[in-house]
Amino acid sequence: MGVSSSYLSRAEVQQLLGVNAFGMWRLVRKYDRFPEPTERPDRLAAFRDKEPEEVWDGTQVYRWAAGTPEFAHRGAVLLRSLPEDLAPGRWAGYKDTLRGPAQDWHTALGVIRLVHCDDRKTATDVATATAKSGNPDGVVTVCALYGDMGFHGPALVAADIAHPGIEYEADWGDVATLAGQDLPWWPDLLRLPQVIREWQPGAPAAVVEVPANDNEKILRQAASNEAFDVTSRVAVTDMANSIRNNRIDNTAHEIDIFCKDGYHEKPNPVVVGAVPDTTHHPLPCDGERQELKAGWRKLALSSHPDAVAALEVAVGRDPDLLPFGAVTEIPVRSGTISDRWTRRLTMVDPTAAHAVLAHGDKPEAFFIDPLTDMPVLRTPGNDGKPQWRFYAPLSLPAGGAELASVVLHHTVWVTTSDGHVHPAPCTPTEHLWWGDGWGDRPSEAAAVVNTLLDDLGATVNLREHYKAPTGLTALFNEEHEHGAELTRAALLHARMTPPRAR
Repeated sequence: MGVSSSYLSRAEVQQLLGVNAFGMWRLVRKYDRFPEPTERPDRLAAFRDKEPEEVWDGTQVYRWAAGTPEFAHRGAVLLRSLPEDLAPGRWAGYKDTLRGPAQDWHTALGVIRLVHCDDRKTATDVATATAKSGNPDGVVTVCALYGDMGFHGPALVAADIAHPGIEYEADWGDVATLAGQDLPWWPDLLRLPQVIREWQPGAPAAVVEVPANDNEKILRQAASNEAFDVTSRVAVTDMANSIRNNRIDNTAHEIDIFCKDGYHEKPNPVVVGAVPDTTHHPLPCDGERQELKAGWRKLALSSHPDAVAALEVAVGRDPDLLPFGAVTEIPVRSGTISDRWTRRLTMVDPTAAHAVLAHGDKPEAFFIDPLTDMPVLRTPGNDGKPQWRFYAPLSLPAGGAELASVVLHHTVWVTTSDGHVHPAPCTPTEHLWWGDGWGDRPSEAAAVVNTLLDDLGATVNLREHYKAPTGLTALFNEEHEHGAELTRAALLHARMTPPRAR
């Protein structure tokens, strides 16, 4: 989450510290460490005529005040020096807030409300709402989870009721000292109101089932759909089980991190409020890859909405299980290498693979490449210029042919000795380019071409693309014009002649 930024004008700093204009002038001269003024971030500042306003970082001023005896009573509540004869605090019960479940603690400083949420500005939002409601529970400070680990337990962000717009970091150990006991903490996936509501001091950690996320629910629904064959249902169940196993393992790991002994002789003052139910953990997953791929291939050909939803999950989680490669877009242009390819496309009714490829757009027509079975669609484009969008194949049909040339036009194209044109094969998470590429690397294209020169029908593997022949990589690193054709002879020559050192 982090501490949200806040900025104070000169008048607001004076009000916070209870000084007048002269007192402000005096502060700067008396205290060397008084925060320097800054400028409020303003992306439109260059377009404004007036000078930027001089402001102070609210968190810096508030922290400085807490550490300065003259102004400590006006500074951050949880950063002030704690009294030596500290009266022990006590638990004051559960509270619902607009940003999630909270626990209240009666302390010597007043009630501290700890919200078990690590979203940004949680502390400010809850403190502001509490102040506006009249603060019937006497809360002095709202703490929220930072989303990271501190020196004495989970890191905290605090916002005082007196100045809810200013957030600052607080120490879990300090809050525990004020509360007079170790504080409960719940892992992210078990941070549920109904679970936190049941907690009381001294209670053992609740055993709670990790709730399914949306992806798991989608896959479970597809797995229960009898419209799909057993192979497909097994494939989606395998992925659903993998998601559940990961979520349970991650929750257990999170507990290990946040409830560990700590950096000092004394253990961190943290008690875990809930642990994941591992009764059936782990569920069976990681089945035979070829069988799983066969199941996903059948789902890709389906037209059922459950297949579309499941395929979208697979694209994001394990695209290597799917029967197609990288998504590629090119403009619709006549007289180009791509025009030769699109002439052979067959118009079809859309499948789940087409629907996922459309990604929410409204295509004009759906096609399939009859030689590679890759889904293709034509879209109107964002600027009104039609585009082809397709999945690159994972391999090409060989049939005894060999690579004749490579043509560079918005992507890498392969021509074959038997007269066909294909988009070059590419794995789902890579991208083929040449020249500078604005961050793209020529080694992927070099690795693909190196493979196809030896075996046109080979399935490409780009995990070690950086091992591509340096001569081919250097050739694709050159700034070729769109439409440039590299013959088989030129490619073979480049492969056997690495670039000379200059």
